[in-house]
Amino acid sequence: MKAIGVIPARYGSTRFPGKPLALIHDKPMIQHVYEQVSKSKELDLVVVATDHELIKTAVESFGGKAVLTRTDHETGSDRIAEVASKIDGDFYVNIQGDEPLIKAELIDALVQAAKESPESVVTAKTEIHSEEDIDNPNVVKVVTNNCGSALYFSRSAIPFNRAKKEHTYFKHLGIYLYPKEILKDFVNLPQSSLEEVEMLEQLRLLENGFDIKVVETNYEVVGVDTPEDIQKVEEILGGLKQYV
Repeated sequence: MKAIGVIPARYGSTRFPGKPLALIHDKPMIQHVYEQVSKSKELDLVVVATDHELIKTAVESFGGKAVLTRTDHETGSDRIAEVASKIDGDFYVNIQGDEPLIKAELIDALVQAAKESPESVVTAKTEIHSEEDIDNPNVVKVVTNNCGSALYFSRSAIPFNRAKKEHTYFKHLGIYLYPKEILKDFVNLPQSSLEEVEMLEQLRLLENGFDIKVVETNYEVVGVDTPEDIQKVEEILGGLKQYV
């Protein structure tokens, strides 16, 4: 089964225009992401899906593969679906283009889980250690059943701890693996009611009866949302020899 890693890289950003090309230790951020993803042992191909020629040129300049996609996609999943119509594969992994510290081991775990459950979407979760994050609506929480499938995703603290018992909460990580047919079906479905309320597109899958397997990891997301985040990532990279 062929697994394709796709890194959506949109040029326009309200808070950080041209973000994929921002330099981190003299290399564009998209190159850091691409190189980390390329360490995966389970992916057959890594490709950047972008809406801008400058990003495509930058990727090709360091030997990467890039596909120019439409500029009117509303979500990264829509951009992935366009890539799937151009590049054949069985699974497509949607990898955030603003996480230069992404671990290849996490990607491999998703692909391995997909090979065991080829009819399921696969995503990831990590334990929340901060009480503040549990109530933070920008930190998406996930609860799963005993088989490791998602029951629900929410910006609220789920479950509500009415009994005040000790409980472990999990943060959802925004990485997805889609089987090709499910990806095609997903992007053609209308937005669901829960999706519109929570503003979480993965709820469209649950509301339409799709299974989402959730892999647990200790990976901590370090994303770049603003120019100020560049320095934070550079400081982390400076202390990790494997990234230099």
